[in-house]
Amino acid sequence: MHFVDGQIPAAYQRYIAGKLMLLLLALLVLVLGVVVGISLGTTDLPLKEVFSCLFRVSDSARHEAIVWNIRLPQTLTAAVAGGGLAIAGTVMQATLRNPLGSPFTLGISHAAAFGAALAVMIKGSPLFASVVMPAEGLFGPFWVTCGAFTASLISAFIIIALSRQRGTSSEVMVLAGVALGALFTAGTMFLQFFADDVQLAAIVFWTFGDTARASWSELLFLGLVVGSTAAVFMANSWIYNALDAGDETARGLGIKVDRVRIYAMLSASFLTAVTIALLGIIGFVGLIVPHMMRRLIGADHRFLLPATLLVGGVLLVAADTAARLILKPYTLPVSVLTAFLGAPVFFFLVVKGRH
Repeated sequence: MHFVDGQIPAAYQRYIAGKLMLLLLALLVLVLGVVVGISLGTTDLPLKEVFSCLFRVSDSARHEAIVWNIRLPQTLTAAVAGGGLAIAGTVMQATLRNPLGSPFTLGISHAAAFGAALAVMIKGSPLFASVVMPAEGLFGPFWVTCGAFTASLISAFIIIALSRQRGTSSEVMVLAGVALGALFTAGTMFLQFFADDVQLAAIVFWTFGDTARASWSELLFLGLVVGSTAAVFMANSWIYNALDAGDETARGLGIKVDRVRIYAMLSASFLTAVTIALLGIIGFVGLIVPHMMRRLIGADHRFLLPATLLVGGVLLVAADTAARLILKPYTLPVSVLTAFLGAPVFFFLVVKGRH
């Protein structure tokens, strides 16, 4: 694009303005979703009462306890986790040039769950002691996160090695991810067979990925990881745009493609591992949201990455809120709803993805 006398063409200004408006709209929807999510649940709270509790001017100590101790950390965790999984899926699809790439479909989520379950068996963790007693501090998830990260790296390196083989198609990579997922799931079942009652309860706790277990300490930990990783991804957005044009084009622009691919997969795997270590397996968010936003905002990663971050939060907040209402007063794990939503979309992408 040629600029005359240093001025930006009006058409490009409108292009940028349109993208920014979509991002602003996504942000507003996310804020609205968080407020509605705080108000709805086993005990419904009017929006006026929600704001009164948020500003500490409510007359009801019970309502303030519900908002500050349960609803607010749970809803904010859903927003942060959904955004993190969505942006991780976007980066995986960009670096592998695979439209079906995501932490769930590539087996990374199942690998992280196996590593975390193995850590529970070997070291134990105060985080999972919350099945029978409250978790304390930020250091509870440390060994679990290490185990999840190590196992997710194994899966990620296998996918990276496979993607570098000449002639490897998207379908082959997804099938490899399915095979890895089945392998690590079998490993988790093997651990369950030898676990004692407390360990078994902790491992089964994994299969119900949910945000209800999150407290302020987990939210802070997850927020730091998602925020820092997302900032790195967005700083490299122009690199992902170059990768979309092909490896040879990217190398011609001076990009070290193999190094970028490894670093991006490592970062996305770490983000996935931390999320799963804290919340359990929440599938399909990293697959659905990138495809939704490419249709709405385009493939320019300068705008696609922040859009998936925001809309991923919207999707998981909406699913988390719906999970509280479907069988009220009982609460479903949010992973149940994301699976029901994600499975049909996954089938559609497999059948129609090339078109």
